[in-house]
Amino acid sequence: MSTTTEISIWTRRPPFSVVLGLALAIFIIATSLLSHYLAPFDPTRMAAGPRLAAPSAAHLFGTDEFGRDLLSRLLVGGRLSLGIGTTAVVSGLVIGGLMGLIAAFAGRFVEAVLLRLIDVLYSFPDTLIALALVAFLGPGIENATLAIAISLVPFYARVTYGLAAAERAKPYIEAARLAGIRSGRLVRVHVMPNIGQSLIVMGTLGFSSAILSAAGLSFLGLGVQPPSPEWGAILASGRNYINKAPWILIFPGVAICLTVLSFNLIGDSLRDLVDPRRKGRS
Repeated sequence: MSTTTEISIWTRRPPFSVVLGLALAIFIIATSLLSHYLAPFDPTRMAAGPRLAAPSAAHLFGTDEFGRDLLSRLLVGGRLSLGIGTTAVVSGLVIGGLMGLIAAFAGRFVEAVLLRLIDVLYSFPDTLIALALVAFLGPGIENATLAIAISLVPFYARVTYGLAAAERAKPYIEAARLAGIRSGRLVRVHVMPNIGQSLIVMGTLGFSSAILSAAGLSFLGLGVQPPSPEWGAILASGRNYINKAPWILIFPGVAICLTVLSFNLIGDSLRDLVDPRRKGRS
């Protein structure tokens, strides 16, 4: 089945996973962007209600240990979590993509040096790299975002290099070199249009990992600092009240799960669209 046929089929009847993923993602992004208008209370206002109050008509998601409205904190916290994830993924993709392209087209010596560096970094889990960087730089939203972005660089560099090396071996690249086209123009005009869609798919899938890393760092006290209402920080503050007020953990946990699920569904569907041979395997 050709790619054109695949796209036309998706245009007529998109898979349920795409519809579900897009619906969840649009809802989460919209509520996060409009959080300051939708939040019924100031997310940092203490004693907005009784301490550890269960969900009710006055506080739909209940309150936390300081009497802060949990719904308001979740809505505003979504903007923080999505902002960290987006910034980290874009930064990691740009830096890693440049490293991969340079390794593929800058010559054998540069290729060998960069690939060994990428392999060394790639041998460590991205969460471990993020933890080490935040421990060195110090806690905070900026340092957490930077640490997550750097932890994603080896993955995107390796993926970009693999895609670029596959394109480099094709006859049209050799023909372009014989025509005197320089490497910079060759990458910009010929290579990037052919690998760009695959990088977008990888960026979508990496967004879920960035969200989880941001929540994990905040949960450990190394990311967003109180009283900022980031989802991982809310989980950390509610772990001491898991028996008395489980809603403090349930609602941010559900928010993280739905966000990760939505972008994973979108990323998997885009990957199947880009590579029709994967259709039916997801």
